[in-house]
Amino acid sequence: MSIPKIDLKNLSPLELEYFISSLGKERYRSLQILRWLYLKGAETFEEMTNLSKSFRQALEQVSFISILHPTYVEESRDGTKKFLFQLEDGHRIESVLIPEKRRLTLCVSTQAGCAMGCRFCLTGQMGFKRNLSTAEIINQILSVRKTLPPQTSITNIVLMGMGEPLNNYENTLRAVILMTHPEAFKFSSRRVTLSTVGLLPQLEQLMKETVRFRLAISLNASNEETRSRLMPSNRHHPMKKVLELCRTFPLPPRVRITFEYVMIEGENDSPEDAKNLLKLLKGIPSKVNLIPLNEAPNIPFRKPPEEKILTFQEILMKGGVTAIVRASKGADISAACGQLQGKPMITHP
Repeated sequence: MSIPKIDLKNLSPLELEYFISSLGKERYRSLQILRWLYLKGAETFEEMTNLSKSFRQALEQVSFISILHPTYVEESRDGTKKFLFQLEDGHRIESVLIPEKRRLTLCVSTQAGCAMGCRFCLTGQMGFKRNLSTAEIINQILSVRKTLPPQTSITNIVLMGMGEPLNNYENTLRAVILMTHPEAFKFSSRRVTLSTVGLLPQLEQLMKETVRFRLAISLNASNEETRSRLMPSNRHHPMKKVLELCRTFPLPPRVRITFEYVMIEGENDSPEDAKNLLKLLKGIPSKVNLIPLNEAPNIPFRKPPEEKILTFQEILMKGGVTAIVRASKGADISAACGQLQGKPMITHP
């Protein structure tokens, strides 16, 4: 029986080092391979010209380099691009490239579908299909990067696409290690953000990790009852306990936890909600991203009027919490927050 080949992109830098060592080669060769895979985007072993031909042939016998190609690309009026990828088993995922004045942010998926079932999110309505491998997560970056013009580069990565990253803990953390490794993607840890609803066991485990990145908590309510109604996960991972962990989370100097707050008319947008939120966040180095709901036919909620959003923001700011109203990007192509469904689009391939 033949042994299945290993996808090199599923290996962390340390795992790759051990793998190369098991082939009888010097461990520093793993750094050369990291550079080829992630800095240079090599797709074949033949491209790795500073490795001997015999070594490249040996690698090809026991391993392979996976590639992800977009099935469709759709561009919004505001310049946002949505990439649809079909995986080998037929499941579909999406990534979103968001241009801003000084940043080019790529939003990547960590799962096909999502098990969290948030009532304001179309991805949650899909249900959970499966976890993505580490390779499938990072290949989104490599695939989108190939489409960029010369001298243009992705500046920020947000793990805010389809799925709950901490529900795919090992593969997601391995991907983040590659994103921030100096011989792989070389992203600063301050430019990689992981967004989670706050799964308690995984958050506790995360506190013990040495890998660094920005943490964002999807809060979306100022009390347990509302959060449980909007986010079923709150029944098993109550907001109070999530925030208690946030108070003790080991943060580097001058780094804050971002709290995402999707604003929904009549649900969580009152001045009283804003005052409650101030109390909840007391003692946590934090900032709040206010995200007006992106409406959709299958979502039973509406976006608050702008004056209510600004009043909410003003209360937070006067209470000493930085609050930013996030402009919706890519809503006309269903690429905005909460709109990803992995559906094929009628557009140019």
